[in-house]
Amino acid sequence: MEPSAPPPYRRIVAEIRRRIDAGELAPGDRVPSTRRITKEWGVAMATATKVLTTLRQEGVVRAVPGVGTVVAEPPRAPRAEPPHERRPRETDTGLSRERVVRAAVKVADAEGLRAVSMRRVAAEFGASSMALYRHVAGKDELVMLMADAAFAEVEPPDPAPEGWRERMEAGARLQWALYQRHPWLAQYLSITRPQPMPRAMALIEWTMGRVAGMDPVTLIHMAMTLLGFVLSTAAGLEDELEAQQDTGMDQDQWMAAMEPAFEGILSSGTYPMYAGVNGTEEDVVNLESLFEFGLARLLDGMEVLVTRMASGRA
Repeated sequence: MEPSAPPPYRRIVAEIRRRIDAGELAPGDRVPSTRRITKEWGVAMATATKVLTTLRQEGVVRAVPGVGTVVAEPPRAPRAEPPHERRPRETDTGLSRERVVRAAVKVADAEGLRAVSMRRVAAEFGASSMALYRHVAGKDELVMLMADAAFAEVEPPDPAPEGWRERMEAGARLQWALYQRHPWLAQYLSITRPQPMPRAMALIEWTMGRVAGMDPVTLIHMAMTLLGFVLSTAAGLEDELEAQQDTGMDQDQWMAAMEPAFEGILSSGTYPMYAGVNGTEEDVVNLESLFEFGLARLLDGMEVLVTRMASGRA
């Protein structure tokens, strides 16, 4: 008796894994979405959804808010350390402010900022929430320390870009990458009520470090306009993370579920712009594309201003 063929979703999982193993899809690359799977393999949406679910369960891919499902980084083997350099385990030492902040960042990255509470963070240590108050005054201070710790990760390139536009673009990309690692951070930061965070301020200073000849008020407006654009775009990262937790569906799955409703609206002929996009390559509009398009157009406008100011000085 011949063995039965594997179910369709398993064949597709095997093919996507083959592409990853062959290097056709590298870590961080987007894998086929549910819609693309249905078109490429001619399967139902439920089968396509099961493919991505299986790949996530096997640790092959991961969902990135605002981007989609991407190839996961391969696990790193732990570095062996000589016995005399052994680091203490979590149970070897008491709590400290640094460890509390690190645990809170871990919770926020995985579950969103709204999940962070003194009790929730204390649970990471198997301790009571009162134990945390010996190291932080409360949630407000804790979140401030979390944000400061996140900005400590940023390392501007050395040497820095020489041109003012290149420097502003590099600074914006450093922020964007930081918010992708910590989706909660963009929604915490405020332009109207800025928090006293020297590390964040240092990044903005670095970003504007090559813009010459501007009066301080114009320069700060340029800086805040750029910061506001990156923040508003990155705010969608936290929205997507929370939506995944509320609905149990990632972005591809949610769009697949909404597709019949959108098709009904677009077929009316009342929305030609939306209908035109619907006929193009899938996922042509996402947070990444909005960031890239918006950043380029924003810097184009800044270039007009810088050129005009330079002409006025001449």
